[in-house]
Amino acid sequence: MKRLSFLSRLVTILIFVFGFSQVSDAQSRVDRVLINEAQRISQDRFTVSTRTPKGTQIYAVSQPGSRMLDAIDKGLEDLFAVARKNNYRNRLNFSDYTIFIARTDRTMDSQRQYSPDIAVPLNQYAGSIYDQGGFIYAAGIVVAHNPSAFMIAEHSRDFQRVSDVVRYEGEHLVLYHNDRRLYQQTADHSRGGGHPILK
Repeated sequence: MKRLSFLSRLVTILIFVFGFSQVSDAQSRVDRVLINEAQRISQDRFTVSTRTPKGTQIYAVSQPGSRMLDAIDKGLEDLFAVARKNNYRNRLNFSDYTIFIARTDRTMDSQRQYSPDIAVPLNQYAGSIYDQGGFIYAAGIVVAHNPSAFMIAEHSRDFQRVSDVVRYEGEHLVLYHNDRRLYQQTADHSRGGGHPILK
């Protein structure tokens, strides 16, 4: 009987380990797809993997400091608060998000203000005020809607800007999962409008 009990426990453990391994493999595949897409957009290599103190998955080109990670959490906190104020309920957990921190393509905007941004292809912004000669500078860009992922640039200071960019990029994803009509109206800034979308 003891031998049977031991074998039963062993089988249960093996089933659990096998099941966990399958979940882990599926998660790894999703992460690889996200990383490949982020690398295609930014032409960067995201070799660092970490989490914010509140559990958001981070992929970065270099190790982000604690102030950067705290600023990301603050931006998501602000996003979740305004989303709840608008009676949205979906995707309001830190663990729902993956954020890529890309190498900045510029640190100053045309007004000589500190503005770490990423150069991305024009697409629908060709000929608009955002056109910088074949590309635009973006403070952030959505990488995927499901799972929810977006990209921001590295910052060495002005971490309030990091929080703002995280909140604003996150608005697109919250709207996608809670209010598809408003999402469609505000997803493309080339038609006008900007952030904050949610008041």
